[in-house]
Amino acid sequence: PLADDLADEMEDVDFDEEGAEEPDAEAWETEDDEGVEDGMEPQDDSEVTFSLHSASVFCVSLDPKTNTLAVTGGEDDKAFVWRVSDGELLFECSGHKDSVTCAGFSHDSVFVATGDMSGLIKVWRVETKEEVWSFEVGDLEWMEWHPQAHILLAGTADGNSWMWKIPSGECKTFQGPACPATCGRILPDGKRAVVGYEDGTMRIWDLKQGTSLHVLKGQDGHQDPLTCVASNQDGSLIMTGSVDCHTKLVNSATGKVVCVFKMESVAPKAPAGEGEEAESNSVESLGFCNVMPLAAVGYLDGTLAIYDLSTQSLRHKCQHESGIVQLLWEESSAVVYTCSLDGAVRLWDARSGKMISEYRGHSAEILDFAVNKDASIVVTTSGDHQAKVFCVQRPDR
Repeated sequence: PLADDLADEMEDVDFDEEGAEEPDAEAWETEDDEGVEDGMEPQDDSEVTFSLHSASVFCVSLDPKTNTLAVTGGEDDKAFVWRVSDGELLFECSGHKDSVTCAGFSHDSVFVATGDMSGLIKVWRVETKEEVWSFEVGDLEWMEWHPQAHILLAGTADGNSWMWKIPSGECKTFQGPACPATCGRILPDGKRAVVGYEDGTMRIWDLKQGTSLHVLKGQDGHQDPLTCVASNQDGSLIMTGSVDCHTKLVNSATGKVVCVFKMESVAPKAPAGEGEEAESNSVESLGFCNVMPLAAVGYLDGTLAIYDLSTQSLRHKCQHESGIVQLLWEESSAVVYTCSLDGAVRLWDARSGKMISEYRGHSAEILDFAVNKDASIVVTTSGDHQAKVFCVQRPDR
């Protein structure tokens, strides 16, 4: 792999720039040195580095009200709430005994919730830094706050989705099939939620009644586990992504599939030799653009596909060197952000399919990221035990 890394780095070097070779040449020599943290990539474009985690940092969220606080959770069984401006620790969300894989603030930034893999969920009041509620469920798959209320929704490996009022703890469960509820999203109306399951089915739940409004299975569902779900701004359309590499567009009112986007394999898959794994691909992340009828889908093979919803066709394919972990749209423009296994954040213009800019600084893959409301900063978490804050103000603003 080192040789490949070198080849990639060679491509990135602009030999026309005077002295461009110097820092890179140096980095190559020290690549094998112990204690060199940035062996993979010497440049660091970040403004702030948060380094209190002692293992991979799995998740990050920004507080929605002020965008001044971040919460990060990691493999070290820890979660921290810290200031984005200077990386200053506000408080630790202590008491987890397993990797913290979910963390997020309530819609008004009053509460922060942290959830670990074993299913222990804790909620803290941000202002007082006090734990106000905790609950234990089965192995946790995902967790999300309600967009307008102090209500928390979570999906577990036994197929159930749980809903709690915070901090009273009143509880409701939505029983799915007997397989993990792999992903979920509360729709913008706050009355329904869409949940995807490992058996390829998808359900739209009525949160008040506790009943399932629509079930997509068989031909309408996916052939493999669902990996991600999203809805457009008014909640009329739902998009589901799966290990089967298909993305389905669903009318949330009727539960009918509007269209299916299939990613053709880039190359015919050669049968894997002994000890070799077959090249696998899957949909890893997806989202709707707020200002144009566009949707973005990120694949494990590094393809970012921009689909035109009005013509239901592929508009652009933006290739990454390595797998896309997550993508997010800017709130008020046709710019989509990706983070990938090569440790970089990239901004793409969805209208032209061209890359606008690229930010580096992590020495391992980026595992999660968040963009603030005015799209001026990106906060990333990585396998290198760090979280970073990047300023992404663009010249065209």
